[in-house]
Amino acid sequence: MNPWLELAIGLGLLYFGAQTLIRGGAALALRLGLSALVVGLTVIAYGTSSPEMVVSVQAASSGNSAISLGNVIGSNICNVLLILGLAALIAPVSANAQVIRREVPIMIAASFIIAVMLLDGELGRIDGSILVTCVVVYTVLTIRDSRRMAAQNQESESNDIKSLGLGLATTYVIAGLGILIVGSQLFVGGAVELASGWGVSQAVIGLTIVAVGTSLPELATSVVAAFKGDADVAVGNVVGSNIFNIFGILGTAAIVQPMPTGDISKVDLGVMIAVAVIFYPLIRLRGKVGRIEGATMLISYAAYTLWLVNQQG
Repeated sequence: MNPWLELAIGLGLLYFGAQTLIRGGAALALRLGLSALVVGLTVIAYGTSSPEMVVSVQAASSGNSAISLGNVIGSNICNVLLILGLAALIAPVSANAQVIRREVPIMIAASFIIAVMLLDGELGRIDGSILVTCVVVYTVLTIRDSRRMAAQNQESESNDIKSLGLGLATTYVIAGLGILIVGSQLFVGGAVELASGWGVSQAVIGLTIVAVGTSLPELATSVVAAFKGDADVAVGNVVGSNIFNIFGILGTAAIVQPMPTGDISKVDLGVMIAVAVIFYPLIRLRGKVGRIEGATMLISYAAYTLWLVNQQG
């Protein structure tokens, strides 16, 4: 099959599978007694990262660790510079106090942690176990803190997904996971073929095409939120996704198969850290990211992408 066709079909399946999983998972969680707010902070937030998860695990288990690492590192860069930049152009994006005070510093810490772990040239199973432990602790703390919030903030998220019965919700979850697995196999296969055909490294493909493709759920969520005027949703979605990408996705992938860094460079890791670090004062000082900052972020992402391509040139 043509690699572009594999990418296109795989991408479509990843997006559709993620939406199916999110809807079914959210409804199932509500049926099992979790609050809508907890569902939003866990099931839906992690569900938008499900394409990154299945693609990274699939790539790692098939020996394409550079695609797996590049996917997460590239997605974290893409989430902030491209997705938030685009959302800010539509409408200035803001963040609530909890995201600024806790989640953004955790995102920065996670970026430094993964960079340190990769200094020895490999992300091993011990590293993966530490990362997975971090995501479990983070999730538990998120659920605990969310239960302290006011009940009136919980109802708006529940109306659309409560309509699914337990059986149908379970079917949605199983179907969503199945679609994601098939989509990831096609997507990774197409990406590997493109890398070979173009003579570029798998790391570059992972940092660009794969990263942007698997970030589509975050892109859709953030852009729709910006159009609706829910600016704080865009920031929370991106920051939460970036935390889960490092702790949950790379942790799981490393447990499945230890991953050498391959062609992932210190520059790529440095850009990921710099993006996270610079974003903190940007959102902390003003409480929002305006259109000028959004345009600057988009230009920065374009410049980084061009640099990657030129490095292969």
